[in-house]
Amino acid sequence: MRAAILVLNAGSSSLKFSLYAARPELLLCCGQIAAVAGAVTLHASDVAGTAKVERTLDPASDPAGWPTVLLDWIASAYPQVTLAAAAHRVVHGGPRYTAPVLIDAEVLKELRRLTPLAPLHQPHALDAIATLMAGHPALPQIACFDTAFHHTLPLVESSFSLPRALTQEGLRRYGFHGLSYEYIAGRLPEELGARTAAGRVVVAHLGAGASMCALLDGRSIATTMSLTPLDGLPMATRCGAIDPGAVLYLLQEKGLSAERLADLLYHDSGLFGVSGISGDMQVLLASDAPAALEAVDLFVYRIGRELGSLAAALGGLDALVFTGGIGEHAAQIRQRVCEGARWLGIEVDTVANAAHGPRVTRPDSRVSAWVIPTDEDDIIMRHTHTLLQLHPPRKTS
Repeated sequence: MRAAILVLNAGSSSLKFSLYAARPELLLCCGQIAAVAGAVTLHASDVAGTAKVERTLDPASDPAGWPTVLLDWIASAYPQVTLAAAAHRVVHGGPRYTAPVLIDAEVLKELRRLTPLAPLHQPHALDAIATLMAGHPALPQIACFDTAFHHTLPLVESSFSLPRALTQEGLRRYGFHGLSYEYIAGRLPEELGARTAAGRVVVAHLGAGASMCALLDGRSIATTMSLTPLDGLPMATRCGAIDPGAVLYLLQEKGLSAERLADLLYHDSGLFGVSGISGDMQVLLASDAPAALEAVDLFVYRIGRELGSLAAALGGLDALVFTGGIGEHAAQIRQRVCEGARWLGIEVDTVANAAHGPRVTRPDSRVSAWVIPTDEDDIIMRHTHTLLQLHPPRKTS
């Protein structure tokens, strides 16, 4: 039998997964169970992109039960494999969890308390964990947190100017996309060279969820997201930074309930809210509607403004890295961001940028810019492998 690690990323309408051989660390397949247009499908392919399965499931199936469906398929498709662990991307670890952790009932209880801080993400990951805990109690499960990488934030960066008692209760800036930033930080020496990698680097994780992070010697010292993944850059449907007074206005003057307000800020804002068309950057870039152009302009502007802020936190800038779906594939967005950052010493190479890099600046550019694809599943797998070595599962009789 061959030990394997299953990495899970559960969402509201999808369960993304990657299956890795544990020794040597090798991707066997990846895919998702997803509900689209009333149909639920299980799709998986190997590293060469060859389909392993394309199966239609019951459209009424409960997403909470999809992990069980997935384990059943793995058992049939890979009879030579035994799962050593299931590892989960969990968005919020709060102040307590600053490193990956083996999950038990108490950990799960603690993580559920953080649901209000990440209502779009936290419940689905925890439901998947609970499903496997009930159906496969002997299977070790590990939580890897998007907040953990940012535990190096200095106090002045992590603090709100609120009464100290609230700060001590955990009301502070945490930061997110940490698994992506951790992966990119590990790639910097190889891509940028050791000297630049140890310097002042800003990473822009741009996708449906978008944030930016300032790295100094590979450690997070400032980031755009905050207490929740709602803060910072405008995103596909999330508003990003907003005056707290605007929230009070919507509550007090417009009479919005807390539930409706949350729905507006998380689902009806961002690129979708501004354009009134879509939260998908590809759709907006292909549109000539004035509102679509305004949404793209706002996105680029906010990236440029946050880049200046993060460069100030670093005391300068040596490199800018683009990652995430938009960062890796939208050459037009990268072009505009780099052109707007000429004052920082970035001189974009139009040809290299159109070819998606990896370096997208001219050789004489004082500050370099790069495209580095991220791989959150890989970093989760590596954390899990390490944790299993430190805490091997108990043998059951």
